[in-house]
Amino acid sequence: MAPNFALLSDEELASALAAAEAEVAELKSRGISLDMARGKPSPEQVALSRPMLDVVNSLSELADDGVDASNYGAPWGLPSARRLMAEIMGCAPERVVVAGSSSLNLQFDCLVHAWVRGVAGEAPWSRAERVVFLCPSPGYDRHFAMTAHFGIENVAVPMTPEGPDMDIVEELVRDPAVKGLWAVPKYQNPTGITFSDEVVRRIARLEPAAQDFRVFWDNAYAVHDLYDEGDELLEIFGAIEGERGRDLVYEFASTSKITFPGSGIAALAASPADLADLEETFAMERVCPDKLNMLRHSRYLPDLAAVKAHMAELAELMRPRFELVDEKLRKGLGSASGCTWTTPRGGYFVSFNGPVGSAKAIVRLCREVGVTLTGAGATWPYGEDPEDRNIRIAPTYPSLGELAQALEVFCACTRLVCLQLAAAERGI
Repeated sequence: MAPNFALLSDEELASALAAAEAEVAELKSRGISLDMARGKPSPEQVALSRPMLDVVNSLSELADDGVDASNYGAPWGLPSARRLMAEIMGCAPERVVVAGSSSLNLQFDCLVHAWVRGVAGEAPWSRAERVVFLCPSPGYDRHFAMTAHFGIENVAVPMTPEGPDMDIVEELVRDPAVKGLWAVPKYQNPTGITFSDEVVRRIARLEPAAQDFRVFWDNAYAVHDLYDEGDELLEIFGAIEGERGRDLVYEFASTSKITFPGSGIAALAASPADLADLEETFAMERVCPDKLNMLRHSRYLPDLAAVKAHMAELAELMRPRFELVDEKLRKGLGSASGCTWTTPRGGYFVSFNGPVGSAKAIVRLCREVGVTLTGAGATWPYGEDPEDRNIRIAPTYPSLGELAQALEVFCACTRLVCLQLAAAERGI
């Protein structure tokens, strides 16, 4: 465990610094090459879904509640797939559109719709002098990249242990230029926290000045529990209806981290009015979605019980990795170094905070030794963490042995950077 640097004498600090430099040099000599930059399922996780490939074959019945999955039609998706995704998302099937394999694609589609056509009869965002999106930070880099791509101004909102700081959100939405809020409500990327009931209710009660304001509710980890007693998330549409019911939320989900990454099924849920508003734009983009892939999914995972049984098998593979992260960080760093990290009960990431001014140096040093991490600052809009503290750890892809090796490198590099900062502060 790292010593309490503040309690070391100058001589002890200099000695610890020299030892840390030697340790990192020795690790570098091993020729390590490990990539932990993205939250990818491991090969073992993906292998659990291989039987799904045998569910639909040349002899299979391809009808689904009267819909021919082998031909055009059903632009909102197969009935069975809509029911499946509605169960995963916790809402009514009639609210759900199933299309494609990527929820990010659907999020981008909704941004295009707002930018080109406008939301609910309002002027297109492209005609506005200023468009702002609120970005709970640390958060998901691809969300922030999408809005930045359109020239939308990303404004960071601090994350708390309960969710986004709602005092700030409620204040900012009074500005009519604020058109949206990104949200990963369950096992948030990267903190792993789940929004409290009170935060969900406050989001449902929002009274934005812009009538075309929408919450992009990316429920990517709705069923990704690591333990039997997973976090519970208050269902957003029910919360909205309890607050007089409004057109406020686009919810997204997919099976990309349930079955096959990039080859799952993706869904959008919204109010009836918002679905009608999106229909014309979506109709321009596609005649119909890939219904054969939907059929594979809904026959292999016919209901939420089947999904949960499948996710329990995935959890058996993932849980040891998350527990290993906590074990290695506690042994390698402890709390004395000024470092903290989350211990989520689900999702795909651990959020690590080092001392102010440490993250870029830690990530750079890890890369030099042979371990690639998500770029420092990536969890903030425009890649700029104002305190240069946060690093996203993605433990799911490496084997346990590789992960242990990567965490040894991470702890050694972090200790060295922390000691360098402490020495610089003292002028050593």
